[in-house]
Amino acid sequence: MFETNIDILGKGGYAQGDMAKHIMNSGSLNVGSMRPFLGRDGRAYMTIYNGGVPTSPSSYKTVPINANAGTLRRDEWKQLDDAVMAVSRERLGGIDDLISKGLVYNLSNAMGTTVLEWHDVNDAFEANVTMDAVTRKEGDRVTFQTNYLPIPIISVDYEINSRVLAASRNMGNPLDTTSVEMATRRIREKMENMLFTDIDFAWGTTDDRSRNKIYSYLNHPDINLQTLAVHWDDSPKTGAQIVAEVADMKQLNINSKHFGPYMLYIPTNYETVLDLDYDASTPGTTIRERILKIDKIEGIKVIDSLPADHVLLVQMTSNVVRLVRGMGITNVEWDTEGKFITKYKVFTIQVPQIRSDRNGATGIVLLAE
Repeated sequence: MFETNIDILGKGGYAQGDMAKHIMNSGSLNVGSMRPFLGRDGRAYMTIYNGGVPTSPSSYKTVPINANAGTLRRDEWKQLDDAVMAVSRERLGGIDDLISKGLVYNLSNAMGTTVLEWHDVNDAFEANVTMDAVTRKEGDRVTFQTNYLPIPIISVDYEINSRVLAASRNMGNPLDTTSVEMATRRIREKMENMLFTDIDFAWGTTDDRSRNKIYSYLNHPDINLQTLAVHWDDSPKTGAQIVAEVADMKQLNINSKHFGPYMLYIPTNYETVLDLDYDASTPGTTIRERILKIDKIEGIKVIDSLPADHVLLVQMTSNVVRLVRGMGITNVEWDTEGKFITKYKVFTIQVPQIRSDRNGATGIVLLAE
């Protein structure tokens, strides 16, 4: 139950997953038509976006549809949507950092975008120093590398039994939102896993630089690697050694011409290690506090999905990482099994994008064995 699905639309009519096939067959995905509601007159309606400011009620109109469509009332949809929004506000480490720091690239046509084409560039041009500004140097030009990022649809299915729905209405109780809450959490966890695990999210054919795929902080081919000789939670490890390794990670990023600001991500098994005293001569100063005194390190965050004994130092700028977002987490009615069970789907079109420049330099350092 609550299995997370990843659908992909590709070139040449390729579709992986039921939602992708639905879009491919219909040519689009009208979210409004997938949220029918029952009016007070017992008829079914849907809300259509007419254009304009998305947050303005005047940009929408309500129209009647097939009388047999729709199982939920407007206020019941609102209960489900409120549950989705409440879970969406629960903190997750890496994805929330991208959003809070404005590292988001919004797609204008999410349903029509199967891949994002983007470019990285080389470090071109050199300043010419002369006394008369006449002497000419050999011309230079920027070179571009074209890359493609698959844009997946992440979804989780759940269902509402018509008998349970009727009982809720008869008793005057609010709709049970446990299922939609769990579905939303699974989607957010999948997004976080895309960022912090070594799972391979590749679809289609990669280019000569293997760039046509979804990478994480751990498996991007251009990340800077630093060897972890002794685990941070091994007793011989000192606070000074941990701080020195973090400083070395920063230096690797500097060598790649990435000067911060940085976030340090640590696995769950290192959380309590950083709460220990830095050394006996400075009681009350933790290893965490000492690391935060390193210039340009803005924060330290524990990531549960990060594998044990893996530490990341990431420059938080859009040329290193960003969240490509086509549609936020949305709740729709999917299909009905007979008269007793209606299925629903919580889905989103969002994917983290790890980036490097044309010379293969990026602002990510992985400390691991």
